Amino acid sequence: MNFVEIIARKRDGLELSPAEIRTFVQGASNGHVGDEQLAAMLMAICIRGANQAETQVLVEAMRDSGSRWRMGEAFPDAVDKHSTGGVGDTVSLVFAPLVASCGVPVVMMAGAGLGHTQGTLDKLAAIPGFRPAARHAQATDLLATCGVCFAAQSDEIAPADKKLYLIRDLTGTVPSLPLIVASIMSKKLAVGANRLILDVKCGSGAFFKTPPAARELAEALMEVARRAGVEVRALVTDMSQPLGDRLGCASEVRAALEVLAGGGDSRLRELTLDLAVEALALAGRAPEAARAELERKLSDGGASGAYEAMVRAHGGDPDVEALPRPRASVSVTAPRAGFVSAVDAEGLGWIAVAIGAGRRRQGDEIDLAAGVKLHVRIGDLLAEGQPLLTLELGDREVDVEEMRARAAAAFAITERAPSPAPLIAARLGGPS
Repeated sequence: MNFVEIIARKRDGLELSPAEIRTFVQGASNGHVGDEQLAAMLMAICIRGANQAETQVLVEAMRDSGSRWRMGEAFPDAVDKHSTGGVGDTVSLVFAPLVASCGVPVVMMAGAGLGHTQGTLDKLAAIPGFRPAARHAQATDLLATCGVCFAAQSDEIAPADKKLYLIRDLTGTVPSLPLIVASIMSKKLAVGANRLILDVKCGSGAFFKTPPAARELAEALMEVARRAGVEVRALVTDMSQPLGDRLGCASEVRAALEVLAGGGDSRLRELTLDLAVEALALAGRAPEAARAELERKLSDGGASGAYEAMVRAHGGDPDVEALPRPRASVSVTAPRAGFVSAVDAEGLGWIAVAIGAGRRRQGDEIDLAAGVKLHVRIGDLLAEGQPLLTLELGDREVDVEEMRARAAAAFAITERAPSPAPLIAARLGGPS
């Protein structure tokens, strides 16, 4: 069948056969289907959706477009962790060394930024010399050496996803449940850890804005994992405002180091601890004992030491002074007194992209020094003129006054104090 016919079938809302789905995925990985047709199919799926059977075939075809590392065979205790994407979501940079410091190996496929979110792979690029694993042998060596492997997609792991991921980012087809499930789980199953922790975001800064939609995504991801024999737990977590107080590459690495040293942003610290407890629970630890051990590692230098070992093993320089620094900063202040009642997290994410912390178009270079530092949270009482955030500017040319106005508009200020959403909306897959 001509691929145009396959696009038309999905455009018209028809169910695709396994053979048609495999033609789509193979065409993405071998170049036999052009970018314009891949984009059309992605848009058709985004609008029309895909049922569970189609999604399962899509996951497996994308998984099988490259090699399968089967890391769980050599490292049966290893855990993988994935976030569905948010703003100020620095968890991976803390979670990996923290969990490894407790003796549980962590293997994680890092992704680049997608849409208004900043990706872990881009944040790791801010660490001078840091090289994620691209080959199975490298991943095995890293886990044996430091207990952590951050991997980047290559022709070995789900190459079809690598192609489709970029096109989704540039065509407005990111917020599609079947495409998100296929992208995440094809990589997770190709890496092949036996255990998986999912952080499914919900709110203004997430791709899925409502609790029912986020829960649907969590359950879809967990169903694919279970069918593959992977032990999985998921948290549905708040993204009605940025998670941490930093957005951007070097800026978020600094935020992670603050938490690993026992301080840092309280929301980032608490969510990371909750996810880490789930990881240790899958490894057989009692939740109370796991939390106590994790908190001890944050206070006694064990987590910071694990970070240094992780960075050195990946070829990087762990010295915070080696991180890129912004060339200028711009303060954005409150136009009036009152309570912060809402924060447009997605809007702040797009501002971070605009000043350099993300890609506006294919081929854009990330400005590793650019970022946003948040000074207030929902529920805070403000005085007129109090700083809301600081724009950290790198080398990308930006309209400073436009960015200042957009940033100020991202905060709703009211006379009455609001009730912030809980950090964790739901726990799925087992008690903590």
